[in-house]
Amino acid sequence: MATRKTYISDQASIKDRRFVCSWSGGKDCALALYRAISRGGIPDALLTMLTEEGERSRSHGVHVSLYKAQAESLGIRLVTSPASWMDYEPAFLTELNELKSGGVDVGVFGDIDIDQHRQWAEATCSKAGIDSYLPLWGQTRESLLHDFISFGFRATIIAVKEGSVAPDFLGKELTHDLIEELDASGVDISGEGGEYHTFVFDGPLFSRPLQIVGLDPVVRDGYRYLDIAEAKS
Repeated sequence: MATRKTYISDQASIKDRRFVCSWSGGKDCALALYRAISRGGIPDALLTMLTEEGERSRSHGVHVSLYKAQAESLGIRLVTSPASWMDYEPAFLTELNELKSGGVDVGVFGDIDIDQHRQWAEATCSKAGIDSYLPLWGQTRESLLHDFISFGFRATIIAVKEGSVAPDFLGKELTHDLIEELDASGVDISGEGGEYHTFVFDGPLFSRPLQIVGLDPVVRDGYRYLDIAEAKS
């Protein structure tokens, strides 16, 4: 049996194809979602992996209620699955298989240039019989951040890696000036190596901005997280 080609290059068309976006709630997945939609892709779902208790995201520690608020504003359904790091891939694959049975044939990811991440996306999508699409792949951090901000997206830094990023960056909105501060401090300005994480609360795809408030920071697994919640109206 011939090997299935699973990677759609950035030049290839995603037009009229239903896709699921791997969703952390941060800047890179939001920009990847935007580009996939702008190129004619049809968003079917956002896929977020949660901790075993099913209350917070496995990657960024954000409460599931915030992802539900994002999905509602974006007008795209949210699919979640609890998992430990040990069974993350099987759980992710189970959701892809279910989405595939419902007509999804592309997985969209916001990875930039870490080969291991791209290989994982390709391999996992291949197992589910769908293609993978990485619309940010191979582009410079400066151009991606410029596009993110110039398109009108807004995001807050909600996690910093201890020893890599100063804790006073927590809770700050990602702006051109802040990017210069990160760069001056020696940090990868995109945080591609996990130096920091963001939460997107507004942008061109949102029907309404999310009003978020910062709660008490917590430290776990080498990160300082700013717990956030949606402000009460």
